[in-house]
Amino acid sequence: MKKISRLYQLVIGFPVLLVLAACAGCTSGKPGDDVAATVDGQKIYRADVEKYYQNQTTGSDQQPVGEQATSLRLSILRELIDNEILMRRAAKLGLLATDEEVERKLSEIKSPYTTEQFEARLKEKKITADDFKRDIRRSLTVDKVLNKEVTSKINVSDQDISNYYNEHKSEFNLIEPQYHLAQIFVTPGPNPQVHTQDKAQNETDARKKIQMIVNRLDSGDDFGTLAMTYSEDTETSASGGDLGFTPESSLKNTDPATRDTVAKLKPGQYSPIIIITNPISRQLIGFRIVKLIAKEPAGQRELADPRVQQAIRSQLRDRREQLLKAAYYEVLRDQAKVENYLAERILESTGAAK
Repeated sequence: MKKISRLYQLVIGFPVLLVLAACAGCTSGKPGDDVAATVDGQKIYRADVEKYYQNQTTGSDQQPVGEQATSLRLSILRELIDNEILMRRAAKLGLLATDEEVERKLSEIKSPYTTEQFEARLKEKKITADDFKRDIRRSLTVDKVLNKEVTSKINVSDQDISNYYNEHKSEFNLIEPQYHLAQIFVTPGPNPQVHTQDKAQNETDARKKIQMIVNRLDSGDDFGTLAMTYSEDTETSASGGDLGFTPESSLKNTDPATRDTVAKLKPGQYSPIIIITNPISRQLIGFRIVKLIAKEPAGQRELADPRVQQAIRSQLRDRREQLLKAAYYEVLRDQAKVENYLAERILESTGAAK
């Protein structure tokens, strides 16, 4: 349950935390209006909440107003509180992220971008490079604590898997064949959201690029590696072009060129270049190479199938992880002294507080 990570996905598409400004020491008496909350005396300022709020709402067509905006600020503050609690726990356990870990993760995040592109994205969200490094340190630290205190203690036994299968056997009965597909996709026009090698800028570039990819496939290069390096489909390139399983009925509703080509493939084979056009305007959309990873026939999947066991194990682990992390956060909150002044002021402004 990486509760804060969604706040920062707007910055560069990688789940890390926004910076939490350095907190001053606790002072006696109730803090001023500039303080939103305290955690064991450490202050979280309203300016921090606003920085998160502006980052999350920047560029949105529908800006939150009134009660919706207030609710969002409360949600942001709750996540800041949770992460401050977890950072304090990390310090006690000796699990704070090291400089080496931070630099390694920073290099990984920056790798798809040029220096100018990366700086532009930080500037767009009003985040400095130093801010971003602190964000990474916080995110890595939270992960280390949760991995040690929660994830590493989760165990899914063979009996657990067997029990789940027997109770949900119908889930593993495929009513129609399934095609496990992957693709490499190249578009003819510039797209600022695409950060692959040799981004095609026009149709001529796109044709040259897709042909180069075919040549490398024919020479034995790995499909997934080429997809990660060259595919311009932002949703699948990071996973080696994996499209997951597609039911036969859905495949019949896709574009005729892809449908007819996939129907002729055997597992492990990849297609020739498929030209994708707008069915109405006939305008070129892009070029695609599709690989059939596997084809699953209709029928009951048995427990002895390793893929069934792995699917159940992953699902049970995910469920238990979410539950245990939620419980872990609750326990840490109970152990910490938290004062949420923003919430108190909201109640006072409505006359609800006495």
